[in-house]
Amino acid sequence: MIPMLGITGYSGSGKTTLLEKLLPHLAALGVRVAVIKHTHHDVQIDKPGKDTWRMKEAGASQVIMACEQRWALMTETSELADLSYLSQQFDPMLTDLVLVEGFKHEPIPKILLHRKAMTKPLPVLDEYVIALATDYDVDVEKVRLNLNEISAIAHFIYHWVNQQQNNGTTNK
Repeated sequence: MIPMLGITGYSGSGKTTLLEKLLPHLAALGVRVAVIKHTHHDVQIDKPGKDTWRMKEAGASQVIMACEQRWALMTETSELADLSYLSQQFDPMLTDLVLVEGFKHEPIPKILLHRKAMTKPLPVLDEYVIALATDYDVDVEKVRLNLNEISAIAHFIYHWVNQQQNNGTTNK
């Protein structure tokens, strides 16, 4: 399995912004990253009347849309797919790491984000939190990363991925 690393935190902690900034740094370090993002919203990729939408409406449970630059698989489900199943959809020949935004209750290694300006207190750091990324100093028994030092966070992740690969460790 491809190693998975969660990026978690309260709404407004900067998870999406951090991922957006991390991706170019990780790519520069040679890490091929895929992303799984959980949302509580009903996301529609298809548009009514388009061919793929028409196939779904006609009863297809899965539709692949392909062009020369990319392809996408759309799957209809009655409930959220299991994170392990979702991660297995990525091609291991193209991916070294799956970064997961959300899915905070999943038993995978995580970097927890917290900002000083947040009204909610720092969450409990469970055994899956491998690092805490904050914009303030805090004394914790985990690795503490500066949320504003993207390069340092990227290097931490780079070394973590290499350790996972060298140990043959995978997420279950």
